Amino acid sequence: MTAPIATPVKLTPIKPLRVESIDLLRGLIMIIMALDHVRDYFHAAAFTDDPLNLNTTTPLLYFTRWVTHFCAPLFMFLSGTSAFLVGTRKGKKALSRFLFVRGLWLIFLELTVVNFAWFFNVHFNVVFTGVIWALGVSMVALAALIYLPIVAILIISLVMIFGHNLLDGMSVPGKGLDAYLWALFHQQNFFQVGSYSLFPAYPIMPWIGVMAAGYCLGTAYNQNVNPAKRKRILLMLGSSCIIIFALLRYLNVYGDLSHWSPQKTGLLTFFSFMTVSKYPPSLLYVLITVGPGILFLAFSEKWNSWLSERIKVIGRVPLFYYLVHLYLIHIAAMIATNFCGHKWTDMAPLTTWVSFEPKLQGYGFSLGVVYAVWAALIIVLYFLCKWYDRYKLAHKEKWWLSYL
Repeated sequence: MTAPIATPVKLTPIKPLRVESIDLLRGLIMIIMALDHVRDYFHAAAFTDDPLNLNTTTPLLYFTRWVTHFCAPLFMFLSGTSAFLVGTRKGKKALSRFLFVRGLWLIFLELTVVNFAWFFNVHFNVVFTGVIWALGVSMVALAALIYLPIVAILIISLVMIFGHNLLDGMSVPGKGLDAYLWALFHQQNFFQVGSYSLFPAYPIMPWIGVMAAGYCLGTAYNQNVNPAKRKRILLMLGSSCIIIFALLRYLNVYGDLSHWSPQKTGLLTFFSFMTVSKYPPSLLYVLITVGPGILFLAFSEKWNSWLSERIKVIGRVPLFYYLVHLYLIHIAAMIATNFCGHKWTDMAPLTTWVSFEPKLQGYGFSLGVVYAVWAALIIVLYFLCKWYDRYKLAHKEKWWLSYL
């Protein structure tokens, strides 16, 4: 009797599932980010003072600004992690090409679509290079870095994050090309060239390190890492960031140009301790924002509540959300000017950053109005993101959707 010959079974590689905790955290920081931008365009104090000024701020105003510090570093960090996960499906060559093209696309968007959203200035004589610019440049850099061993990428990222503050004492005087390039690379500055205002707000070096570090974290989401082990890794990393922050901040020796000092009340002393530099992001700034974000990932992997599912919708379409929210805020602010004795043309076009605009002195609302506008904005944005998320799922064959 002849034994039956087994028919070979062709195994289909298992694609890694989308990491919903990353979508949840990304959606949460996008929601928080909108609060800061609404404050920029609506709060009266935005035109008169810094919300982190300990001499004039209030606890709620300080919190309103400080909590938004989580947004840029975590978005940059999670972009690196997401890139690693894409690479596990497509391979390094395809990932590198995607990162390079998407990075250039983001730089283009920053200088055109995003720039116009901020200023509504058809002359484009305010050249603002912000977070989308930094994200794009970091992606282009990561497109090359991913060909290195993961240990080498980790070392490079840590050197950038921990070492860039060694350059804080260096500066390039003047307003020439060399000074502008240094501002793009490490030191925020403002330049006036004829009728053009150049404002490199997000120096790129530390941001490249933050994205590369996020890429390395992606290894914790490999299929051979079980959830329990991944949670231990995330808890260790997140806690280490916060502990290192607390130690360095207490010593006042390295990691941030602005030192903390005792204030007249305990709360203000705490505020002084927590006020760290964002432009460029200091070592301490990165530690105290990325660290809690990693802890959030450790605890949120199985969160599936009614609210979290809706936040994840926003987290799945972050660029769409970002572009739309800028236009909605600016248009709403144009309408709001009529309630403050101003004209809508005071809000468009802008010739400088909104809170510096001379025409808008005396404009603005209370912090309560800011929060009300923010809440209404998030509701509108949720439904727009829900529509776009469904559109993307129904049209996966459209390659260009991966770039928006």
